Amino acid sequence: MCGIVGVISKAPVNQLIYDALLLLQHRGQDAAGIVTMQGNKCFMHKARGMVRDVFRTRNMRGLPGNVGLGQVRYPTAGNAYSEEEAQPFYVNAPYGIVLVHNGNLTNAHALKEELFEVDRRHINTESDTEVLINVLAHELERAGRELPLTPASVFQAVSAVHKRIKGSYAVIALIAGHGLLAFRDPYGIRPLCFGQSADGEVMVASESVSLEGTGHQLTRDVAPGEALFIDTSGTVHTQQCAETSVLNPCMFEFVYLARPDSVMDGISVYQARLNMGETLAQRLISTIPPSEIDVVIPIPESSRPSAMQLAHRIGKPYREGFVKNRYVGRTFIMPGQSTRKKSVRQKLNAIGLEFKGRNVLLVDDSIVRGTTSKEIVQMAREAGANKVYLASAAPPVRFPNVYGIDMPTSEELIAHGRSIEEIRQFIGADALIYQDVDAMKRVVAQLRPGLNGFEASCFDGQYITGDVSAEDFATMQAQRKSQPEEEDLPARSRLALQSGGDQ
Repeated sequence: MCGIVGVISKAPVNQLIYDALLLLQHRGQDAAGIVTMQGNKCFMHKARGMVRDVFRTRNMRGLPGNVGLGQVRYPTAGNAYSEEEAQPFYVNAPYGIVLVHNGNLTNAHALKEELFEVDRRHINTESDTEVLINVLAHELERAGRELPLTPASVFQAVSAVHKRIKGSYAVIALIAGHGLLAFRDPYGIRPLCFGQSADGEVMVASESVSLEGTGHQLTRDVAPGEALFIDTSGTVHTQQCAETSVLNPCMFEFVYLARPDSVMDGISVYQARLNMGETLAQRLISTIPPSEIDVVIPIPESSRPSAMQLAHRIGKPYREGFVKNRYVGRTFIMPGQSTRKKSVRQKLNAIGLEFKGRNVLLVDDSIVRGTTSKEIVQMAREAGANKVYLASAAPPVRFPNVYGIDMPTSEELIAHGRSIEEIRQFIGADALIYQDVDAMKRVVAQLRPGLNGFEASCFDGQYITGDVSAEDFATMQAQRKSQPEEEDLPARSRLALQSGGDQ
């Protein structure tokens, strides 16, 4: 999961991209980067850290131009601590291309070998984004041998890219002197939308909230397999570039990743979470009599809509029992398990008044590794709770995710190979209630009539691209173990890592 944005305008875009990235900060807190283009020349600044820390006044002054793109990074492939692998990526031939990417290529390793042996292109990092930009560059060179580069040539290149790469990808690229290109994988796994301002400025971004927050009107989502090419005059050209396409958006976007005020593929994230709370209440009633619950308390922040709807459904008071420190990063997306564990009590503090002597139902959006849940249950007990029940608005996360979410190995997932009772014992709750997979899919799908399904592999083990093997998981697990833990980093790097914040 990363946040990406691209803009083509008649005015300077550096501040606009900065503002849009702030609205997408929840999607990635590891690194940030902006590229602008003036004429045929690119200007780039990127570094590890939050948007507000990466870009100072002197950096913004060095980003002139009316066209640009940016990214906030959440690493799922490559080295989480490498500044080299912060995006955007740049290649000088053909034309000069700069690219940002949200997602994860499942055949990146094979492509890396193919790029060297066949295309004669060198890959210098472990990032799959560098692989992607080189594939795109090669196909643009083949399709656009004659100048000027036409939209038809660009779409021909994207069609060839779709045939070569597999996995999840939402991409925005700048082609020097020609315009802005955006495209989405044929399954529509990772989100991408676009819109315009009153003066014709065009923006492409991961979430609708970044458009609305910067004065743009949402036009629509980019369709699975579709490409947009916005030329330097601001004219938008679109074409379906995949031979076959089907919309299967990532379910975890609706569970946790996206902001609740975003609309993705025609589905309100907020309404989706309300619906999950409704079905979770039905599961709860069949497990625990509501009469045994005194109060419903959400674990901030993504779980609030589900918790509110659940409380309403069972007729129990909804209370805010935890205060969140907004200056500590989202624990789920922090690189390094040691950092994740340490940050829980820095991030949340219990209000004793809401817990003392009560049977409390805690509601979380999901339970991934279980360490955070275990710590929070213990905090509730220390605050004086009589009994602590825990409900998850998402089903058990039993399988690794290979499409851009930080769940790459099964051994890190608390629900993998364990029964609900074993998970309950580990977490220390008096009862544990999970969402039902089919019910979750049903109540979210009903918000978009005609939706074919979801990418929900972390819940159901179904990998929709059809190219994921046990060998792939073994490779990812080995790469995961080779990454440095937070305590292995130099002191300066640790300080930078701990300075993250939330939306």
